[in-house]
Amino acid sequence: MKYSISEIGKVAQTLIPLTENHSIFCFYGQMGAGKTTLIKELCKSLNVLDEVSSPSFGLVNEYKISEKGSIFHFDFYRIKNIEEVYDIGYEDYFDSGNICLIEWPEKIESILKKENFLKIEIEILNDIRNLSIQEIINY
Repeated sequence: MKYSISEIGKVAQTLIPLTENHSIFCFYGQMGAGKTTLIKELCKSLNVLDEVSSPSFGLVNEYKISEKGSIFHFDFYRIKNIEEVYDIGYEDYFDSGNICLIEWPEKIESILKKENFLKIEIEILNDIRNLSIQEIINY
């Protein structure tokens, strides 16, 4: 799906139905591709009650949503090693059934090999973005 930044709200709306059957969403894309922007719009569409911002230094932010409990937003860009992810107790988040939105998932590939997730890739094409979604099933 190709879109401009001004259409990001529509793109977020296409992800909403996917939250019914999936809880882990991994956002891939280079710096500046729009991962955080798309996550903000997705959270807005899911009626998040809190301010949404990148959890760059704390690794995870929790946002309250009125109907479904919480959404967990991870940003693994600055992790130095996988032990940092173990230290925050990632299993509690991933196994909670709550929506988990992950930026820079390539940094935790060894963990993701044990999870089922949606792989959302954002590619920059001049002034537009190309979004692809793939369901990853790991057994």
